[in-house]
Amino acid sequence: MALPTNAARLCRLAGRTVASVLVKHRRTVSLPTTRCYISTSMGNNVQFRLDERTAHSSLDLFKKDTGVIYRMLGIDPSHVQGNPERFRDWAVVFGDEKISSGRHYWEVTVKKSQEFRLGVAEALMSREDCVGTNSSSWVFGYAQRKWFAMTSNKIVPVTLVGKPDRVGLLLDFEGGLLGLVDIEKPRLIHSIRVQFKAPLCPAFGLWDGELLTHSGLEEPEGLK
Repeated sequence: MALPTNAARLCRLAGRTVASVLVKHRRTVSLPTTRCYISTSMGNNVQFRLDERTAHSSLDLFKKDTGVIYRMLGIDPSHVQGNPERFRDWAVVFGDEKISSGRHYWEVTVKKSQEFRLGVAEALMSREDCVGTNSSSWVFGYAQRKWFAMTSNKIVPVTLVGKPDRVGLLLDFEGGLLGLVDIEKPRLIHSIRVQFKAPLCPAFGLWDGELLTHSGLEEPEGLK
């Protein structure tokens, strides 16, 4: 699928392994309607780990599956256990929890990456797409020293001075809000408003360095 120039630049070819670029004929696999996530979160303070079954072959998980590191060469996709939940073309990984209601907050240490996306995506989102390029995912990203919000290939600049070591994400399922949080204040830096209609998973795209997730946290008082 051809992406607009600005979206293609942000979700660049480096997010793919060499092997995946050379494949000319790709077998289409349908995702199962029943997913094998640990549980479905319907309250608050979601706690999750990263789901190795969804991780692109260029991504390695560490620290008991709470962190992810990007490796440009990655693993030959033919050597990775095949399953329909895995991202084959884009350097994306999901969290292992589905969120179907409630208000949730988690944080991500981003100081060791210069190109990434953080947000949520529908659990049954197509594995052919990158997070932020379709109407089933909503993310905040950082690339070329600039922040942006993105969904359906539409990029909105986010005004943020500098780059903090760690940021927060606030999800209000019923309220239709995904917010990027300055954890020092605390305050909402930018919000994406949308009517969520299907269970969501925490979603991460990574094209440089590493990310570390921190879940099961209480929402800061200043955001309530």
